[in-house]
Amino acid sequence: MDRYQRQMMLPEIGVEGQQKLVDARVLVVGAGGLGATLLPQLVGAGVGFIRLCDDDEVALHNLHRQTLFTMQDIGHSKAARAQQALLQRNPEVQIEVVPRAIGASDLPHLLTDIDLVIDAADNFAVTYQLSDACLATQIPLISASVLGRQGYVGGFCGSAPSYRALFPRLPASAANCNTAGVMGPAVATLGAMQAQMALSVLLDLQPSPLGSVINCDFINWHMRAFRFDGAEEPENSVPFIDEQLLTKDDCIVELRSVEEAPVSVANIVERILPHALVDWQPPQDRRIVLVCASGIRAAQAASVLEARGFTRLAMLAAKRL
Repeated sequence: MDRYQRQMMLPEIGVEGQQKLVDARVLVVGAGGLGATLLPQLVGAGVGFIRLCDDDEVALHNLHRQTLFTMQDIGHSKAARAQQALLQRNPEVQIEVVPRAIGASDLPHLLTDIDLVIDAADNFAVTYQLSDACLATQIPLISASVLGRQGYVGGFCGSAPSYRALFPRLPASAANCNTAGVMGPAVATLGAMQAQMALSVLLDLQPSPLGSVINCDFINWHMRAFRFDGAEEPENSVPFIDEQLLTKDDCIVELRSVEEAPVSVANIVERILPHALVDWQPPQDRRIVLVCASGIRAAQAASVLEARGFTRLAMLAAKRL
């Protein structure tokens, strides 16, 4: 245990706490900017098992913030190269890699024997799917998001309300690091805070970070924390699904233009642009599955249809987890 001596000196950790970390099993979704700081912190602390999901490859433009990777990693699987880098830091841990796109249908299997889920994908569709799955299984979820020089980190599910309880609807726009930019230190700070929250949950430290959110504004140098323990779960939320959960009876609505998405997710679809939904007459006896790239347009379309009385709805983000 010499490796962990300095943290074991803390009375709230000690030998018993360190054994909790060794026995812990964590699912991490995302090996990018947040993961570049988060993952080494978990491995350094001695978290015994990490299941790491990421289907992306390392690119040159990643390196300013995804400091787990080097020039030699460009073009290779992020998950696989992260595994190599992390095991070099601590060969005592076990890292299981899932280097492919995963969807809602995969989560029941991926959550098997998992004590904690960490959402480091920074993708709204991913966050809602993870939150729904964690709420159903009562597994704690630590989620973070960062854009530009601002971001937040929070603890959801488990003993706390879900992400949907705090954010029942998706945002109106789909800006992300690829479209709006981000600074590396802001990402690293949020990733480190995720790691601290995760370790606090695994060690059962009090007060728990579950049920709390910390907003970080590195423009005006403000940090604000608040709790949402009393937030109520929304009723009849429209779920995200993936292609494996489609059925032959679904009415699949492609919200993107032919130029944006020449080939949709299924052979039989109706292509209806969002502005035309007001006049569209959906089938009354079928589930309506709304498809777009990020889930933003699907969520907006779902709101329009809900206002018209349609409740058998689902959303599908064509770019999956």
